[in-house]
Amino acid sequence: MGRALSNGIITKAVMGALITALVLKFFVLDFMVAEGQSMAPALRPGSMLLVCRVYYGFKLPWSQSYILQWKAPQGGDVVVFYTPLGEIAVKRIGDMIPGAMFIALGDNLDQSYDSRNYGPVPVQNIIGKVMGITR
Repeated sequence: MGRALSNGIITKAVMGALITALVLKFFVLDFMVAEGQSMAPALRPGSMLLVCRVYYGFKLPWSQSYILQWKAPQGGDVVVFYTPLGEIAVKRIGDMIPGAMFIALGDNLDQSYDSRNYGPVPVQNIIGKVMGITR
C-alpha cells in the first residue's frame, strides 16, 4: 500500500509540474528561437529568446485582444508578434502610429522583411516583449 501511495504522489507532482509549465508558457513566459538575419547583430540565428507574454498586458493565448492592458509598447522595444500575413516575427518597434499600430523594423535593414514590406502592425498582434537573449 505504501508503494501505491508513493506512486500516486509522484504522478500528482509530475502532473502538477506539467500543468504549471504549460500555464507559464502560454500565459506568462515563453522561449523562442530566432531565425534569419533580420535582427543581426543583436539577434543571431539560433539565439534563444525569453519572451514575456504579459509585459504589456494579459490576453488569452487563442485571442489577440487584451483582457487587461497596463503598458503601451514603446519605440525601441524588441517584440515577437504576428505579421499581417500571420507569420511570427521578431523586430524592433520603430514608431507607434495612430490607431494602435506600430512600425516593425529589423536591425539589419538590408536583409529584413518588415513593415517596409507589409505595412504597420496592430499592437494586438504582439505576443510579447523580448526580455533576454542567449547566443
